[in-house]
Amino acid sequence: MTAALRLKLENIVKEYPGCRANDGIDLTVGAGEIHALLGENGAGKSTLMKVIYGVVQPDEGRMIWNGHPVTVDSPARAREMGIGMVFQHFSLFETLTVAENIALGLPADEARDRRKLDQRIREVSGRYGMALDPRRYVSTLSVGERQRVEIVRCLIQESTLLILDEPTSVLTPQEVTALFATLRQLSSEGCSILFISHKLEEVRSLCHNATVLRQGKVSGDCRPGEVSAADIARLMVGDDTPISTQVSAAQTGDVLLDVRNLGCKSRAPFGTSLTDVNFQLRQGEIVGIAGVAGNGQDELLKALSGEIRADWGEIELDGVRMNALSPGQRRKLGVAIVPEERLGRGAVPGMSLAENALLTASGQDLVGRGMIRFGRVRSFSREVIRRFGVRCIGEDSTAASLSGGNLQKYIIGREALQNPRMLVASHPTWGVDVGSAVAIHEALVALRDEGASILLVSEDLDELFQLCSRIGALCQGRLSPLARTAELSIEQLGEWMAGGFGSAEATHAAA
Repeated sequence: MTAALRLKLENIVKEYPGCRANDGIDLTVGAGEIHALLGENGAGKSTLMKVIYGVVQPDEGRMIWNGHPVTVDSPARAREMGIGMVFQHFSLFETLTVAENIALGLPADEARDRRKLDQRIREVSGRYGMALDPRRYVSTLSVGERQRVEIVRCLIQESTLLILDEPTSVLTPQEVTALFATLRQLSSEGCSILFISHKLEEVRSLCHNATVLRQGKVSGDCRPGEVSAADIARLMVGDDTPISTQVSAAQTGDVLLDVRNLGCKSRAPFGTSLTDVNFQLRQGEIVGIAGVAGNGQDELLKALSGEIRADWGEIELDGVRMNALSPGQRRKLGVAIVPEERLGRGAVPGMSLAENALLTASGQDLVGRGMIRFGRVRSFSREVIRRFGVRCIGEDSTAASLSGGNLQKYIIGREALQNPRMLVASHPTWGVDVGSAVAIHEALVALRDEGASILLVSEDLDELFQLCSRIGALCQGRLSPLARTAELSIEQLGEWMAGGFGSAEATHAAA
C-alpha cells in the first residue's frame, strides 16, 4: 500500500545572478516517510529548503501539499500549513525560558495562557521521549536539550512535515540514538520528515528514501538501506572525486606541546570556563578532541593561539613557556590556527585571497623592511590555490565569493604552507562536501607525516576515529583522559562527551 502524498515539488527553478541554484528539481515525500536530501556544498539543498519553508519564492515550478497546489509566501504561512523546520544553527533566545521561546512561534491566543502552554510542553515532550522543563532558561540547557526545544516547538505547532538540517552534528552518540527513536515514532504516527545530512551511515540507518542533488539538479534517487555509503557518495560527487582518505599509522616523536593544569575563566556571557586541562601532543601525531558544541572548545583554541590569556596553568611548546606570548609571537614559534568560523576569524570576507594570505603568512618573506612584497604575496596565494585545489577565479577573488569547502581548503592551505610545528584545527570539515573533506584530511595527514603536531577539535566522531592516534573529550570545560584510538569505543567516547569521566581518572591521560 502506497503512503498518501504529503509533499510534491515539480520542476522547481530558483536562479540568482550568475547561479542557477535549483534547476528543475522534482521531489516527492509521502506521509510518514523519512526522506533524506543529500548533496555536496553548493548542490542546492539550502535553497530548496528555503523554497519549501517559504523563505524564498521559486522562479518556476509548483509545490503540491496534501494533493493541492499551494503558494508558500512566508515561513508563517508554512507553519500554518503544518511545515516546521529545525535549522542547523538554533534560533532560540538564551535569556528566555523554554516556554517563552516556544510561545514566540504560536498565535497570540495559544501563547497567552502560560499555564496551559506549560502543560502542553510537558505532555508533548514526554510523549516523544524528549522531556523538557518549560520554566528552565535556554542558557542552562545542553545543546541536545536545545534541539529538543526546537523540535517540540514544531510539534506543538502540529507540524506534519518536519525539516531537519544537519540535526546530529551537535549531538553525542547517545543523543543521536534518542533522536532517531523520536523520529521513528513520529514517522509511525504519520509525520513526514525531510532529513538533511552529510553523515551517510546515519542516513542509511534512518531514512526510507533519499534524493541526491548535484549542481542544482537531481543526480539520483535511492533507498539508502539497500545501497552502500560509497554508492550514495558517488551520486553526490561523481566518479572522479576520491571519497575516502587512507591514513597510515603515525610515527611519533618527542613531546612538543605540554599543557598542565590549564584554567581560563570565560569572559563571554554564555561561554565555558576551562578547568585543569592537562594533555601532551607529540611530534608527528594527530590528537582529537571531541565534544558537543559549547563545552570549552572555542576557549581552548583561543588559549592555545594567544587570543586569550590563561588564568592559571602552563602552556609549553618544546620547553618554551607561551603563557604570556601574543598570537604573533606564538606564530613565530611555529603555531598555526584554523578557527571554526571561516568568515570573520579565518578570513576577512571582503578582502581578496591574496590579502587574506598576508594576514597570517607575512612571516613567509612576504614583508621586507616594513614594505609589503605584493608579487610574493600573490605568488604565495596562487601556490595555495594550486596545491589545495581551491576552486576560484584567482587570487583576487574575495573570500566571501568562495563556497564553504573551498574557503576552508584555502585557509588550511595558507597555514600548511607555512610549515608549522603545531597546527590547531577546529572543525576543519564542518559542513563541507565529501570531496573537500577528503582533500582537507589528506592535507592534515601530510602535515603530520612531515613531523608537525596537530590538535584536531571536531564534532565529527568518524573523522576523529579515522585521523587521530589518541582521542579525548571536553565537557563543561574539563578534558577527559586521552585514550589510544584503537582501544576506545564510540560508546565510551560518548560517555566522556556527556561528562562521564572521574576526576581521578582524568589526572593521568593516556600517553
